[in-house]
Amino acid sequence: MRGGLQVGSRGEKCRPYHGPVAEIVGKLSLRTTALAAIIGPVSESDSPREVLILAYPGVQSLDVTGPLEVFHGAQQLITYSARKDRGYRVKLRSSTDGPLRTSSGLVIHPDAPPGQLQASPDTLVIAGGPGAHDACADSALIEWIKLASRGARRVTSVCTGAFLLAEAGLLDGRRVTTHWAAAAELARRYPAVRVEPEPIFLRDGNVWTSAGVTAGMDLALALVEEDIDRDAALSIARHLVLFLRRPGNQAQFSATLASQEPGREALRELRRHIVENLGDDLSVEVLAQRACMSVRHFARTFRVETDVTPARYVENVRIEAARRALEDTAEPVAAIARACGFGTAETMRRSFLRALGVGPAEYRRRFHPAGGAHKTTAAA
Repeated sequence: MRGGLQVGSRGEKCRPYHGPVAEIVGKLSLRTTALAAIIGPVSESDSPREVLILAYPGVQSLDVTGPLEVFHGAQQLITYSARKDRGYRVKLRSSTDGPLRTSSGLVIHPDAPPGQLQASPDTLVIAGGPGAHDACADSALIEWIKLASRGARRVTSVCTGAFLLAEAGLLDGRRVTTHWAAAAELARRYPAVRVEPEPIFLRDGNVWTSAGVTAGMDLALALVEEDIDRDAALSIARHLVLFLRRPGNQAQFSATLASQEPGREALRELRRHIVENLGDDLSVEVLAQRACMSVRHFARTFRVETDVTPARYVENVRIEAARRALEDTAEPVAAIARACGFGTAETMRRSFLRALGVGPAEYRRRFHPAGGAHKTTAAA
């Protein structure tokens, strides 16, 4: 009955009550209805973006805490700067009940196991770590990932968390990355996945994947930049002493680590010579002569033993040296280009664009503590 409360003892048929309390409640109800008509329903877009990080026994602790700190930093920035933004609410879910132990021995206490998930998150983050392979065998966990991903705006993985996404069939036909040491295995186990071992992180549609450990923070910063703006991402990066977030297509590791260690001592010595003499003529012909081989035999042998051509190896080492100089010194771009064997700033710019997707000047702006306030050439 409108405006009345239904009262009655257990087992009795309830009867309308029209006392003073009912009158007050009725008025409040009418006022609430009128207010709702004026302001309308609460929009889902007004609520914080829910970020759900999935962990499991043997997870890499930094794969969990790195992105968590970035999103927490974003929320603090929004709160203290009075920005008009939805912000973030981060939840940690576990594959098991109770606390879990990470690969380093750190014990973390998730908010709840996956079974207690109430709704699909805005952003799903699957952490990586040595325990990822056992987690892939957990059919209930994989089914939960499939379910949670259906309503998520973004699905992401850090490091070997990509294996769980692949096991759930969410990476088929997509370009993805993971920790460089696990890339070959990911490609072998899931041939429908297009694995790229070098980038820091990759985006393919609404699926984002990143390399190992600290790359998860770069990925999270990229997500914050997409949600809020670049200034917010840079503020968080500075607070975390990261200077600026790395571009996603920056290589995960150094050129010497990226190539295999040659079996022949002559080639190992030749690689040391390249690193120590970047300004010299390091053409294939000169290197072949130094290795006491014909040009054709040298090129073939070097490729077989290091998995990269001599020319590409030389370029990668030069780029690596130039990156360090841009990060750590105030030398002009043209001078760095000459010292690293590129000859001209334009040649170095083309190499940077091909390998990193950014020119030397932009690279310095992102990674030098002074923000790139140095003399550069027009070709930079």
